[in-house]
Amino acid sequence: MFSGTKPEFQLSGLDAVTWLKKLESDSIDLIVTDPPYESLEKHRAKGTTTRLKNSKASSNQWFEIFPNERFEELFEQFYRVLRKDRHFYLFCDAETMFVAKPIGEKCGFKFWKPIVWDKKKIGMGYHYRARYEFILFFEKGKRKLNNLGIPDILEEPRVYRGYPTEKPVGVADILINQSTQSGEVVLDAFAGSGSTGVAAANNGRHFLGNDICDEARDITRKRLLEAGATERKILKEKASSPRQRQLQIPMT
Repeated sequence: MFSGTKPEFQLSGLDAVTWLKKLESDSIDLIVTDPPYESLEKHRAKGTTTRLKNSKASSNQWFEIFPNERFEELFEQFYRVLRKDRHFYLFCDAETMFVAKPIGEKCGFKFWKPIVWDKKKIGMGYHYRARYEFILFFEKGKRKLNNLGIPDILEEPRVYRGYPTEKPVGVADILINQSTQSGEVVLDAFAGSGSTGVAAANNGRHFLGNDICDEARDITRKRLLEAGATERKILKEKASSPRQRQLQIPMT
């Protein structure tokens, strides 16, 4: 499916685990994703994430929590589709980190460390208002980072008045440049507004994205096309050779 040097992308709208089960094993070069984790519901109940319920770029459909109890089946599929000697980055808050880390290790990943995304300005909260978010750095096999001089604190301003919990392209840009080469395939199972996909396209990587929200996929598609990527429709046939399985991601 993915061929040549021009970035290409494919979008799906299924439950994340259902979608992942349709992908070939050992077909993905990098996973960067940000699930709508369970602790967000707690914050919303307290009124600290009102913007997540309604905004110019969101609907209540977006806020369908991916529960902690499903992390194991999610991480099992991440491990299966990720090629050997590749990386997996998970955005999360401090509460979710303590849940996700041991599950990731149980599923076979090596956990290296939490990377801190410094948003530069304080955000929501009551007790020491939030200015950072964690990015958990997992590895399958062993792959050297492309630049060993990058610190574990990434300073990038938060996105204001964008899609709920939208991540800046600059953060995904660093992760993609650290963990992939040109022409490789980046996956985001909870694509949101597509910042990871845009960063992939900007750096000559192909992108596989999934999000259950129609509006999210529309926004992502528009941004990726504007970034110069070409959309590839979902395929039904299976790849017939190892090389095709690397470049063609079959789905029903």
